[in-house]
Amino acid sequence: MKLLEGKTAIITGAARGIGKAIALKYAAEGANIAFTDLVIDETGLTAEKEIQALGVKVKGYASDAASFEEAHTIVAGIVKEFGRVDILVNNAGITRDGLMMRMNEQQWDSVIHVNLKSAFNFIHAVTPVMMKQRSGSIINMASVVGVSGNAGQANYAASKAALIGLAKSVAKELGSRGIRANAIAPGFIITDMTSSLLETVREEWIKQIPLRRGGIPEDVANVATFLASDLSTYVTGQVIHCCGGMNM
Repeated sequence: MKLLEGKTAIITGAARGIGKAIALKYAAEGANIAFTDLVIDETGLTAEKEIQALGVKVKGYASDAASFEEAHTIVAGIVKEFGRVDILVNNAGITRDGLMMRMNEQQWDSVIHVNLKSAFNFIHAVTPVMMKQRSGSIINMASVVGVSGNAGQANYAASKAALIGLAKSVAKELGSRGIRANAIAPGFIITDMTSSLLETVREEWIKQIPLRRGGIPEDVANVATFLASDLSTYVTGQVIHCCGGMNM
């Protein structure tokens, strides 16, 4: 039997990158997939087709994850369409980098809203569903910079640190109902978001990694599969670093 057979997963920001890799891995393990992105354009439709080809039910939802109302509407629609929600992966995220002294309010607010408020919105929306089922796994996509901080990324680091605190708090609040909450802290993962970095910057990052390579989205997807599956039924309130040893 596949690890996630019969389960339904919601993954935010999953039309590309890490979110898409998680969706594909979950589908390969038998999970039905409901994913969101700001718009379901050609990229989202392609992701939908790739997931569907793995023999599971899938639907992409256009959603501003930072909107409380939209998150609740989307989750209600998913429950109606899929019947249940077993896994929530809060993966939606953006960067608006800049030194603190030059960072404007819009740069700060947009990152906090997309990266952090979206997770609150979706956790708030799925909690009644999971409580009724008396089971569920919530996974927040944090980052190593949420643990160690990073110059030029005060907004991003703050949002990711908050996702860790959120996961731990939810784990304490909902553990008695059979609901687990954990965070994954990826390091330097090769995605569209990191591919725009200068080659010299990428080389400096890799020098800090004991495994001497950047990660790939599938590395994170493997950790996310462990946390979503029954292999981790006694794991909650934890932060798993997926960073090649970069943050020890």
